[in-house]
Amino acid sequence: MRLRSLSRFTIAAITVPAIALGAAACSSSGGSSSGSDTGSGGSGTTLTYWASNQAPSLDKDKEVLTPVLAQFTQQTGIKVNLEVIGWNDLQTRIQTAITSNSGPDVLNIGNTWAASLQATGAFMPYDAAAFTAIGGKEKFVKPAMDTGGAPGQDPTSVPYLGLAYGLYYNKQMLKDAGIQPPTTWEEMVAAAQKLTNTSKGTYGFSLAAGSYTENVHFAFINGSQNGGEWFDSAGKPTFTSDANVKGVLRYLDLMQKDKVVNTSNAQYDNGTKAVNDFATKKVAMILNQNNADNSIQSNGMKSDEYGVVPFPSPTGGQKIATFIAGINMSIFKNTKNKDAALQFVKFMTSPETQKTLGKPFSSLPVLKGETPVFTDNPEEAKTFADIYANMSKPLPLVPGEDQFESTVGKAMNTMFAKIATGGTVSADDVKAALKDAQDQVAAAS
Repeated sequence: MRLRSLSRFTIAAITVPAIALGAAACSSSGGSSSGSDTGSGGSGTTLTYWASNQAPSLDKDKEVLTPVLAQFTQQTGIKVNLEVIGWNDLQTRIQTAITSNSGPDVLNIGNTWAASLQATGAFMPYDAAAFTAIGGKEKFVKPAMDTGGAPGQDPTSVPYLGLAYGLYYNKQMLKDAGIQPPTTWEEMVAAAQKLTNTSKGTYGFSLAAGSYTENVHFAFINGSQNGGEWFDSAGKPTFTSDANVKGVLRYLDLMQKDKVVNTSNAQYDNGTKAVNDFATKKVAMILNQNNADNSIQSNGMKSDEYGVVPFPSPTGGQKIATFIAGINMSIFKNTKNKDAALQFVKFMTSPETQKTLGKPFSSLPVLKGETPVFTDNPEEAKTFADIYANMSKPLPLVPGEDQFESTVGKAMNTMFAKIATGGTVSADDVKAALKDAQDQVAAAS
């Protein structure tokens, strides 16, 4: 998705004022950054960096990043002007920067935007020399590196922060019901039905059923579990396959047929609301990325009160539990500070910085051989690392991926709303909605 992919929590769109780290000097945006350097990357250079919102608030992002960037300045003499941008604004800001030729030097992107942004030609390709400058391509775990851009081309982004979906469950609620953590879709639904008690206002699940970004993620995952592809090898949309239709309907049926999701969830337009239901023990299970931990615990639920298992596939389905979620880093091609920008990317993707940011940003490491630090629970860390490395699939690496997210995600919003208001959605309805989305994407390509 544009970058909202990141599921991650959708935060109100506000912007933290840019701050200069290490000096009061400011730079003009993007390729015209101030400073004496025009490519050498030496002391005295000033970079402009657009950071995406990763923490519970934009101010918290600034609090986390300020000392990290100050350390980079201390080591290199390169100053950094930081601006943290909310997800609701980031894609528009990037698009404006591309058309006006006035972007920052370095920026974060949602990794699902990589191919779409690459197609604009506005971003520096990471060729062999660039990879050498940042410490080598081989330092990144392959699933993360696969999100850097379209296959067969030099990527225009590199991994920065990793995220993966998991099935969070309330240990005590499952124990009281005599239920083991589910390993198949069928077990998950049966457990959710047993844990749903509408007279008490408790449900087996909570979903961000009004969030088009969350909905499209699970359309992709459920379709992929069935063996479905959303684009063919030529980049043409193939939304209406039986595998995709059945996958979408299976997800919708959590509310419609299985009745384990409160119909009010059709108004949940971000993942935070579902997380709050889970943390306050209104629901027994949620599907969320590993960065849910901070929010769960800030709402009063202790880390030993919940567990995590992979999002289960139907019996006989492919073991795909997540798309490869996360944040990548790109450099605008027109930067006057290429060498300094590469030094910065190297620093931000170093083992030391990854460890520093892993806890406050609840991220998974994108480097080989590194252990997740976002949780103190070794079992949870192991589970998410395994999901990320072995049960993940990248969202379509095609220029039309952003349109796929918006059209299919919004179609699912509409179908959930219909279910919530007493209507029914059949397989034919799903296919018709996906055909409409497919036609829109095909027409725009």
